[in-house]
Amino acid sequence: MELRSSIRALLMVLATWGGWASPGHAAKDGATNSGPVSGLPVPRYVSLKSDHVNVRAGPTKDQDVSWIYTRSGLPVEVTAEFENWRRVRDAEGAEGWVYHSLLSGRRTAVVTMKKKDELALLRDRPDEDSAVAAKLQAGVIAQVKRCNGNWCHIVGTGFDGWIEQQRLWGVYADEKVD
Repeated sequence: MELRSSIRALLMVLATWGGWASPGHAAKDGATNSGPVSGLPVPRYVSLKSDHVNVRAGPTKDQDVSWIYTRSGLPVEVTAEFENWRRVRDAEGAEGWVYHSLLSGRRTAVVTMKKKDELALLRDRPDEDSAVAAKLQAGVIAQVKRCNGNWCHIVGTGFDGWIEQQRLWGVYADEKVD
């Protein structure tokens, strides 16, 4: 029984990594698929529920732990589903399998910059001429309150304001979040 489960998990991993069954990738026209288990869009952004999340090489507890996330609220992108497991990708491009109950639908994002020493301007309103509310470093994690397709309202410890959507990893280009 355990061998059969491991073989099935291995086949699923090979299928999703090898491209001959790609339930987690957006179509070329940008459309998403529905997850075969949850019925939710795949791909989609979610966040980590805990500050200790094991990431496994495949979608079973028998698979080795590849690494451990240690930051609750970190945004990840669900790229595939298999039973109670979700394949996720982080902002650095690393992928692995996480048990579904360790993920939250709460939207968060990471501030990204072209150069690590640049600062992202957080504005009072979704307008580049509005007052600067804060300056954020790359890597700052914020909760996404809403996005209008160009700007996102984000909040975090000590800041609350609007940032250009292109400065965030955790929301899609032109995505609207309410």
